[in-house]
Amino acid sequence: DIPSHLDDLPPTMLKKDYANVPIIDSVDDVVKRMLSLEMASQKEKMKIKTQQLVEKVRRSPNDNGSFEVQVAMLTAKIRTYEEHLQRHPKDKNNRRRMLMDIDRRKKLLAYLRRVRYDTFENTCKQLNIQYTLPPPYSRRITKRWRVKKAFCLKVFQEVQKLKAPGRLKQRREWRARAAKE
Repeated sequence: DIPSHLDDLPPTMLKKDYANVPIIDSVDDVVKRMLSLEMASQKEKMKIKTQQLVEKVRRSPNDNGSFEVQVAMLTAKIRTYEEHLQRHPKDKNNRRRMLMDIDRRKKLLAYLRRVRYDTFENTCKQLNIQYTLPPPYSRRITKRWRVKKAFCLKVFQEVQKLKAPGRLKQRREWRARAAKE
């Protein structure tokens, strides 16, 4: 059985739309059960989980579009995709969507890290995200590039072999001068 990121939601918790209804306390237990997360669909559970993640990083009650909130929403989607792909590893369409969302979240986190580092750290800590720095330089490795690099290394090693006797002679001269002084 694959653990879900939605497992920490209590089943007795009411759905998002019914949580603030004033007469909910006076209704029957069967109705409460129908309106709780126990009978909720995956989509409804996702809404509540997203709302919880957004509440962790939200700056103010009206904050719906800041970079932190966008990162929280993408994180909820990514975790759902990961869970789905563990069950259905051949689902290429959802894998592609997940990778696109990961890239978008990575861009947002890079911007946050560059502009407001304290907010970036707090967001990563609250959402339990491990941010890794991108490589300083990346290049697509082709067969031609590998052959060229191997050739250049071979030439470099041959040149080093040719220069070795001259370097050895120079070191001996330096040691002889140092011994005289």
